[in-house]
Amino acid sequence: MLNKVIKQDKPSETRNCKLHGDYISTNFLRDYWTECPKCISIKRKEVEKQEEERFKAQAIEREQRRWMAKVNSAAIPERFKTRTLNSYIAKTTGQKTALAFAKEYAENFDEVLQTGRSAIFVGKPGTGKTHLAIGIALNIMQQHRAPLFVTVQRLIRRVKDSWQTKEETESEVIDAFASPDLLILDEVGVQFGSEFEKQVLFDVLNERYEKLKPSILLSNIPSEQLADYLGERVTDRLRENGGALIGFNWDSYRKN
Repeated sequence: MLNKVIKQDKPSETRNCKLHGDYISTNFLRDYWTECPKCISIKRKEVEKQEEERFKAQAIEREQRRWMAKVNSAAIPERFKTRTLNSYIAKTTGQKTALAFAKEYAENFDEVLQTGRSAIFVGKPGTGKTHLAIGIALNIMQQHRAPLFVTVQRLIRRVKDSWQTKEETESEVIDAFASPDLLILDEVGVQFGSEFEKQVLFDVLNERYEKLKPSILLSNIPSEQLADYLGERVTDRLRENGGALIGFNWDSYRKN
């Protein structure tokens, strides 16, 4: 004959919570009586809230790491990593026109990629050319596009370095600068370009032109001199499909 298991009710008693009044406490173990159910519910919600905040903080940290990885891959200089379009201060008519162009260019970048529409920013040092160009880059990065910032000197130096190392060929260097969704080429015409320098710029910009990849050139020299420096072939390609020449004709911000 099978022995019957007799289920015994656990002892319970009425206890008092200073916050919520009387409640029924049950003795599950010899020295353990259940706490106030309302207090337990509050503690559980606090733990869940802390966990949720921890997960959010971790997600924000991961997103920040991903964002900085994007910024670093775009080779944006440390000084300009926070130069957004929203932080650009436009007071004069010319500044407002330049800012409006930058916002339109960034916001409609999908359309820009359909034609490869490029731009040239020309003006004295300190007038905000780099700020607006970087602002465009940061904006399109949020659209999951890949920009790249480089000076002419670094571009030329990388090509020359390829002659002495086996890490990459000259063709691979050209392709590396022809591939990004947007190339920002700074300090164009800082020094009088040799025929070799002009040829490298033509190779990069022509490759981008054929791939419908837009470029933004930044220069401190007058537009007439810039055309002589770049050459007619490059200038024509940059002006095609609505390519704009934006003049930054105001005093340097650094004097303020």
